[in-house]
Amino acid sequence: MAAVTGQDGDVDFSFVSGNPALDLAATVGSRRDKPVDTLLTPADLERWVADCHELPDHVTVDAPALGTTVSLREAIYQLALDRVLDRPFDPASVEIVNNAAAGPALTIRLSDTGVHMSGDMTAVLSHIARAGIAVLADSRACLKECGRTGCTRIYLDRSRGARRTWCGMEECGNRVKAAAYRARKRASADG
Repeated sequence: MAAVTGQDGDVDFSFVSGNPALDLAATVGSRRDKPVDTLLTPADLERWVADCHELPDHVTVDAPALGTTVSLREAIYQLALDRVLDRPFDPASVEIVNNAAAGPALTIRLSDTGVHMSGDMTAVLSHIARAGIAVLADSRACLKECGRTGCTRIYLDRSRGARRTWCGMEECGNRVKAAAYRARKRASADG
């Protein structure tokens, strides 16, 4: 899998899937064509956790925790894809998710400044697995794969009438619309 780096060496993570488990699964892009993994180091995973608003601001990640996270990520993706394709869940993936969900819960505290979460990486993975179970078990949840060619992100469509086509407007919707505009301009110039 290829890695992605920005100008400053970091990747901006996107949280548009509607569920932290689906957002974790989306840390590999273009899975069918040229997979791009954005969680290559423990530091990458620490930043992803800190950027996810449903998780603590800071956790420490070591190499074994990264490996466990990658296993959970792939299991969640497999189960979400099974759900999108209306096929039975992969038993090995179910076991990985269930085992992660059995871990400790995050500590959540309310204060005048808002909600504060804390916990170690095991609790973070347990929270993610439980969020994944909640969405995968909900027969009314509309899971879809992004409509942009090459994007393999699976997202929770909560739009009115379940008409959402892309995982996110900024990343994929604008690209599709811009490509269609350019194609129309070329066609009118050629015609």
